[in-house]
Amino acid sequence: MTSLIDTLRHLVGAPHVLAEGDLSAYEMDWRKRIQGKALCVVRPGNTEQVAAVVKACAAAGASIVPQGGNTGLVVGSIPDDSGRQVLLSLQRMNAVRAVDGENLTITVESGCVLQNLQQAAEQAGYLFPLSLGSEGSCTIGGNLSTNAGGTQVVRYGNTRELCLGLEVVTAQGDIMQGLTGLRKDNTGYDLRDLFIGSEGTLGIITAATMKLFPLPAASLTAWAAVPSMRDAVTLLGLAHQHLGAGLTGFEVMGQFALSLVDKHYPQLRVPLFKETPWCVLLENADSESEEHARTRFEALMETAFEQGCVTDAVVAESLTQARNLWHIRESITLAQAEEGLNIKHDISLPVSAIPAFVEATDAELMREIPGVRLVDFGHLGDGNLHYNVQAPEGGDTRVFLETQEERVNHIVYQNVRRFHGSISAEHGVGSMKVDSLPSYKDPTALALMATLKRALDPHNTLNPGRVVRV
Repeated sequence: MTSLIDTLRHLVGAPHVLAEGDLSAYEMDWRKRIQGKALCVVRPGNTEQVAAVVKACAAAGASIVPQGGNTGLVVGSIPDDSGRQVLLSLQRMNAVRAVDGENLTITVESGCVLQNLQQAAEQAGYLFPLSLGSEGSCTIGGNLSTNAGGTQVVRYGNTRELCLGLEVVTAQGDIMQGLTGLRKDNTGYDLRDLFIGSEGTLGIITAATMKLFPLPAASLTAWAAVPSMRDAVTLLGLAHQHLGAGLTGFEVMGQFALSLVDKHYPQLRVPLFKETPWCVLLENADSESEEHARTRFEALMETAFEQGCVTDAVVAESLTQARNLWHIRESITLAQAEEGLNIKHDISLPVSAIPAFVEATDAELMREIPGVRLVDFGHLGDGNLHYNVQAPEGGDTRVFLETQEERVNHIVYQNVRRFHGSISAEHGVGSMKVDSLPSYKDPTALALMATLKRALDPHNTLNPGRVVRV
C-alpha cells in the first residue's frame, strides 16, 4: 500500500495526501461515537484528479470512502478501522463555477459549503432554499449524497428536488458530464436521481447544477404554543389553507427538547415552552409585500386561536428576532449533545399518523425503560421527526447506549413500520442502519438496490458496507 500512497501523491501533490499525524477530523464521525483508521486522506483539487485517484485505487484493490464536511449522523463517510481504505475528501473542490440568473441555476463543486452556496446565490439576487443546522460546515456534495432535507422541504422539497444536473466520477474512474440546467430532458434513464441519495456507493459527485429562486419580498416567523401533537397537525392544515405556497417552514418541538436548550443555552431565552407540551415554529415567505404577508398570517392565527389549536404565540418583529427563534430550534441537537450521548432516530411518517405514533411510542418506551427522556422535534411540515432518546437523568449515557440502543431502536422501528413510515428520512442509511434495512425495506426493492450496486461498482470499491451490503 506504500506504493499506492506514492502514486496518489504524484497524482494530487504530496501536501494533499495525508498519511501521518492527527487525522481525527476525517476519521471520527460527527457524533464522536466511532473512530476509523484510513490508509491515507486524499484531497484532490479537480474532477480529473478524482478520476485519477479512483483508477489508482481500483488498480491497487483499495476501497474509497468519499467525504464532504463530515457532518453525517449515520457513520457513512468515515473509514473503517482496517487502515486500508482511502478517504477521499472533496473539501478543496469548493468553487462556484457559474450563476445563470436567467435560467435560475447555480453550478458548484461538491465541496462547496452549503452556507457559501446560499451566500453566493443571495449576492446574485436569488434564493437557494436548502437550510440545515450544519450549513456552516456541510457540503453540497454530502447534501446530495444523502438527499438532505432541512427546514424548508415543505415548500421547496429535498435536495433531490433542487438539483438539475450532476458531474459524477464512476467506480471505473470515468467522468459522467451531466451538468445540465434543463428542467425537461427525457433522453433515457434519469441517472441524476440514481446518484442522489446513494451516499457515494454508486459514484462520486464532483459538481452539481442547482435551482435558484427569486428572493421573497417579505418573510414572517412565528412561535406558537400548542396543547398537543394533534393540535400541531391541525395548525399545519390551517397554515396550508391560509398561506398556500407561502408556508416555507413548519417545525415542532417538544417541551423536554426545549428545556435542554434552556438548560444549556439560557442566553437564548426560549419562549412559551414552560406553559405548553409542544411549540411550533412556522415561517411564511411572501412574494408580494410584507403587508400582504402579515394580513394572511394574522388570519391564520385568528383561526388557530378560535379553534383552540394555539394557546399563545410570538411573532418576530424583526429579522434579528426571527433568526433568534430559528437559532433556538437549531440548538436542540447541540443541547442534547451537551446533555450526553443519546440514541438518534431520523424517521418519516404520514403527517396524519404522527400524533398516534408519538403517543404509542412514548408510552411504550417509558413503560419499558423507566425514567427515559424523549427528545421529540423535527420537520412536521414534511412528516420528518427527529425522535431521540436520552438516558434517565443522572445515568451513565455510554452504558445506556451499550445496554439499551438495540432495544430502543427495535421499539421505535417497529412502530415506524406499524404507522407506515420510514426509518431514515433525511440522514441516510450509512453503516448504522444498513443491517436494519432488510427488516424494514421491501425485499424486492432491496434486491434491486443490490443489483444496481453490483452493476455500477462490481468490485465494491466505493464506500463498501454502506446503504446496501453485497
